[in-house]
Formats: sequence, C-alpha cells, structure tokens
Amino acid sequence: IGLSTRAHTLHFSNKPPISGISPTMRAIKFLLTALTAAAVAVAQIPDSKRFDLTTPSHDLWRHKKTAAYTVQQSMTFDNVNRRLFIVNRRNGASTTSGDLTISEVDFSGNLLGSMDLLACGHGVNIAAEPVGSETYIWSETDAAASGYGTALWRFKFEDGKTLDPAKDDRERIKPLGKFERGTATIDPVYERFVVRYQYDKSMYIAVWDLDDAVSGNFSKPLVDWKIPNVKDDLGALTGVNQGYAVYGRYLYLLTGESYEASGGKLNSQVLSMDLNTGELVQGPVMTKAGSTLEFREPEGLAIYKTKDGEARLFLGFASGVAGDRRSNLFYKNVLV
Repeated sequence: IGLSTRAHTLHFSNKPPISGISPTMRAIKFLLTALTAAAVAVAQIPDSKRFDLTTPSHDLWRHKKTAAYTVQQSMTFDNVNRRLFIVNRRNGASTTSGDLTISEVDFSGNLLGSMDLLACGHGVNIAAEPVGSETYIWSETDAAASGYGTALWRFKFEDGKTLDPAKDDRERIKPLGKFERGTATIDPVYERFVVRYQYDKSMYIAVWDLDDAVSGNFSKPLVDWKIPNVKDDLGALTGVNQGYAVYGRYLYLLTGESYEASGGKLNSQVLSMDLNTGELVQGPVMTKAGSTLEFREPEGLAIYKTKDGEARLFLGFASGVAGDRRSNLFYKNVLV
C-alpha cells in the first residue's frame, strides 16, 4: 500500500509502559492504524447505495423459451439500447464442449435472434457493451478440457452468426497475468468492467473503469482481491456459485442448486460484499423468487436501470424438464 519504511521507522523507548501498554504494543497499534488509514485512502470505488437483499423479488417473466432448450447460464443487459441477452449451452453439446447459444429476447420474453459460440466456455457470465446502436458482447473463449474459457474476447452481436475460436483470430484478452480462466460483466449504471477469474484454484474479483477496458488498458484495476469461499467462509448453504453482478461499490453473488440436485430443498441465496474492503455486507439471504418453479436452478445475476431511472438487480432461474428448459427472471429494486 505504498508506505515508506524510511518515513515510518518506529523508535522504541526504554521508558516504563503507560497504562499497562508497552512501547512495543503502542508501536504495533500505531502501525495498524497507519495501515488501516492507508487502506482506506487507496479505496478506488466511490460510495453508492446498495440493494436490500431481504426485500421481495418481482417477476419480469416465467417459463419463457430461448433459442436453446438447455438450462440458461446467465443474462446481461444493454442498458442504452434496451436489449436483453440470455446465454445457454448449445443444443446437443456436451457439458464440457464450451459451446454456447446467446439469445436476444425482448422484455416480454419473445425471441428476437441468436448466435452460437463454439468451444468458448460455460457462460457463467457474459457482458453487453453498447456501442452506438450496436451491442458488443464480452465472453469467454478458447475453452479448456473442463469446458471453461481460458481467455476473454469481444464481438458484435449478430443474429444467425456462429463464432469458432479455432477459425477466428480476433484479440484474446487476459486482463491480468494471473488470469487462468474467468468471465466478465459490466456495471451499466456506474460504467465499470468486472472480471471474476480463477488463479491457483481460488476465485478473484477485479474491476476497471469501462473506458479503460474498452481501450485495452488493464494496467490499473480499481480493485483486485480473492473472493472467500461462499460456503466455508461466508456461511452459504452450498458452495455452488451461480452468478455475480456489480452495482456501484458492491459485489453481489448468487448461490444454490436445482431442486433436482438439492433433493427438493430450496437453498438459493444472495449476498453482497464491499468491493473496497472485501467484507461481507449482507447475507447470505435466502431468496424464494420463483420457489414454485419446476426444477428451479439459480442461473445468473445482472444489473439494469429502467428508462424511469429505477435500478434493478435481476436474478435468473432455469425451470422445466430436460429437453424443454425455460427462462425465468425476477428482480429486486429497493436501494438503501
């Protein structure tokens, strides 16, 4: 954190302790205070309101079809052009193929178009970037044997098009040297680019100004820290991560399993963390959004701001039966 050891050299006195505190302990307390102050001073994300995760969720839609009949993985919004995209595993593809289908749907759930990505990733998150009247997507690419992407790339959404990384030489993006695999999302309200990535078997979160990311400047992340284990460290019922989103100063995480995997138990939870400190702010809070859905697997978080200025935290859930999975979207809209 940039403290100069020369400027902050500690001098210990041989005088007797005052009030039972030795000179060494006073020096340690001084150093801790200095370190804390310095940490606060370098906090890069300005303060903002956050979503109250204990408030009820509202329906956008239930039981909507996308271009793929598989379980949806996540969703993203183009907040300028008012577009919504949902990503699924491509029909007929194995769980480790990395093949994805991105569907554009309107806000009533009607399918408007789609494109396919071959050998790209799992689709835990994608990001939509408005560029004039067009939408550019940031996704994983170059999937490993696990099915997860080992780099990011950026492309214009074009209905009916298929992208194959084996035949496409567009730029691969690894925003940090320790990026082994990961995904991206965008905070469309505060215009920040967010990457959750894996390094040495742990997950990290990093944030940049969106303009810097678009220009390819990843040299100065606003924050970059290791995400604690959501079950062992943060108290979630399950360690299954199902999506993330950022709104202002706060990171939101979604965890949980389908009824099929949990034995019929509802274990979906949401939680928020302070991006500047890495501390848990709220949760894990049980979410009962769509609790009566068949199958009901948590799948995706995203931020959207309406034309009227209402900020929404969207939660996605998959429903239905194998061969006919459906998309379900809910949102929270209370800020504190």
